[in-house]
Amino acid sequence: MSYRHTVRIAHVTDCYLPRTGGIESQVRALALQQRAHGDDVRIVTATGGSAEVFAGDDIVDGMPVHRIAAHLPFDLPIHPRTRRKVVEVLGAHPVDVVHIHAGVVSPFAWGALRAAHELGTPALVTVHSVWGPLARPGFRASRAAIRWDAWGAQLSAVSDVAAAEITRALPSAGPVLVLPNAIDPVDWRTYRVEGVPEELRISTVMRLAPRKRIIPFLRVIDQAQRALQGDPRLRVAIVGDGPDRARAERFVRDHGLEATVSFLGRLDRVEILEVFANTDLFLQPSVRESFGLAALEARCAGLPILARSQTGTTAFVRDGIEGVLADTDSGLAQAIMRLARDRALLSRIAHHNESTPPTDTWPRVLGLVHDAYLAAQLRATA
Repeated sequence: MSYRHTVRIAHVTDCYLPRTGGIESQVRALALQQRAHGDDVRIVTATGGSAEVFAGDDIVDGMPVHRIAAHLPFDLPIHPRTRRKVVEVLGAHPVDVVHIHAGVVSPFAWGALRAAHELGTPALVTVHSVWGPLARPGFRASRAAIRWDAWGAQLSAVSDVAAAEITRALPSAGPVLVLPNAIDPVDWRTYRVEGVPEELRISTVMRLAPRKRIIPFLRVIDQAQRALQGDPRLRVAIVGDGPDRARAERFVRDHGLEATVSFLGRLDRVEILEVFANTDLFLQPSVRESFGLAALEARCAGLPILARSQTGTTAFVRDGIEGVLADTDSGLAQAIMRLARDRALLSRIAHHNESTPPTDTWPRVLGLVHDAYLAAQLRATA
C-alpha cells in the first residue's frame, strides 16, 4: 500500500540505540522504512545516548531521537516524569499518530500513552512480547490506570499468539490487530557450505537469558546427542550473549559438550550470515516467543527451522514445510534425531526456504501499519 500523504509519526520505545535487541532493531527498521516512503518520523525513548547527548534531542540514522533519560542504577529505561516530558516533546513536535512499542514491562511506554491521550493524539500500541498467564492479572489491574477503552488506544501485536494473550488479559479493549515484524529477504541471503553426512550442524541466535531458554536448549542438544551416539555427530553454534552465558558454559563443561557446542558471542549481520552458511538447521527453543525475528532471518537464509509449536514463529513456519514444530522439549530432541537421519526431508525444507520468500516483507507490513494508523485515528475520533 502506498502512502497518499506524509504521515507524522512518533515512535515511543523504552529502549533504543545504542541499546540493541529485538524491539529496538524492529522499531529502527520500521522507522527507516517509513522515512524512505516520505513520512516524517521521530523516536521518543527513555534510553540515554552518548556522552555528548545522554538526554535531550539527538540524531540517529538521520532521524530525530528525543531522549527522556535519567541516570538510574543499571541504566533502567525509566523516567519519573514520563508523561510530562512526552507532552513537552509532542507539544513542540506535533504528530498525526503516536506509535507506542511495548514489551512485558514497559513503564515508559504506558506513561507516553497517557501523554498522547492528554494531547488528543491518536495512539497505536504494538505489543512485542507474549503476555503469559502470570502477566495477565497485572495488565487487568492496570486497566484502572491505563484506560485502554476510554482513551481510544488501538492495540496491536506482532503475531496471532501474542494478540490472543492481549485479548485474554484485556477483553474490553477492543479488537487487537496483528502487525508482524518485517524483513528484507535479500539482506539474509547467503551462500551454502556443504556439510558431511557424518555431521549435523545446528545454530541459534538469541540473548542468553532465562526467557530465551538457553539451558533447556542445551538439554535438548545433550538429549539428542546421547540418543544419536555420534551417528551423526552434532556441531552447535550459539550466537549471542547475556546474563546466562556463564551458567550455559558451565552446563556445557559439566555435560561433556565442549567438543559439540561453541559460544560465538554477539555478531553483526555479516558474521551471522557466515554462521548460517555453515549451518544445516536453526533451532529456536523459546516458548514465550511473540514472533521470532532471528528465526525469520534464518529462514530467509534458507535454513530449516526447528521451534516450539506454541510460539508466534508458527506465523511463518509450518510443520514439514518451512521447518519442524514440536510441542515439548523432548519433541525438539526427537526432531533433531529425525532430521539428522532424514537428510532428504532436511534438504526439501531447505530448498523451499531458499526458493520461496516469506510474506512478512516490508511492502506488506508497511501497508498493515498504515491501516493500523487509520484505525487508531478512527478510534480517537469515535
